[in-house]
Amino acid sequence: METRPAKPSRPAEARKRNPLEVRRELSAGGLIWRRRPGAGTEIVLVRPAGKATWVLPKGHVEPGESLLDAALREATEESGLRVAPGELLGQVSYLYSWRDGPTDRPIRIFKRVHFYLMECVGGDPSAHDHEIDEVRWIALDEAPARASHKSERSLIIKAQNILAKQS
Repeated sequence: METRPAKPSRPAEARKRNPLEVRRELSAGGLIWRRRPGAGTEIVLVRPAGKATWVLPKGHVEPGESLLDAALREATEESGLRVAPGELLGQVSYLYSWRDGPTDRPIRIFKRVHFYLMECVGGDPSAHDHEIDEVRWIALDEAPARASHKSERSLIIKAQNILAKQS
């Protein structure tokens, strides 16, 4: 019996003629921490507006802005806290799709986020920006279980090891 290669389906042909637009995004953020007598080390997780996820504060790097400056700005805007910069903690990369409008074709976005350790030096969590619904201090040992994304949980665990050596 002779076998012939399968004909591509119409959707596959359409994808070849009209490939998805691809964008690359660069963001930066911070793992904000503090030590409190009797409470130990805590970190900040934020809940973005309209979402049920708990994440580290982060956002886009503006043109001409360094990664560290963007991380400090975004951490302050999203948490309402003043922070002192620390070492580069690591980076995460992920892929997601976005539509600019309800009838627009999806856009594939490759995002890379650089995270820094940041010590809280003041501020007020209620002063967070409109992109965030809630800011919460979480005990460092409980934070990996509370963070919504595996890549950020890995960074929190890395921070646990770094901060344990500093105490």
